[in-house]
Amino acid sequence: MGVNSIEDLAVFKKSHQITLDLYRLTKQFPSDEKFGLISQIKRASSSICANLIEGSHRNNRAEYRQFSGIARGSAGELKYHLLLAKDLGYISVQNYSELISEIDSISKMLYNLIQSLTPTPKTHTNSKGIK
Repeated sequence: MGVNSIEDLAVFKKSHQITLDLYRLTKQFPSDEKFGLISQIKRASSSICANLIEGSHRNNRAEYRQFSGIARGSAGELKYHLLLAKDLGYISVQNYSELISEIDSISKMLYNLIQSLTPTPKTHTNSKGIK
């Protein structure tokens, strides 16, 4: 089975699911965090998928790779916001650990995607075909 669109990629599906989970989770946060930590968590999590889609609709692999890198940066940012949420007592240590494990998995998948989009260096040969 081939990939017909970015939405078919496992990394996209996993990132979308964690975004949905975090939208639900942040409903339990204090209301005074609505424009603070809640907003940051929602923005960082949704940015992963948004950048994957935007990159896949760009003109070339280099731009796709760049946007995949931005998506990976958003995953890193999300890790900090969740650490902060845990330390403020908004999420449990167990919930935090599960979320971080998922984000680490997503980050590794993004790294692999970036590597697959990176051109391999060409080997130069002299006029006699010797490397």
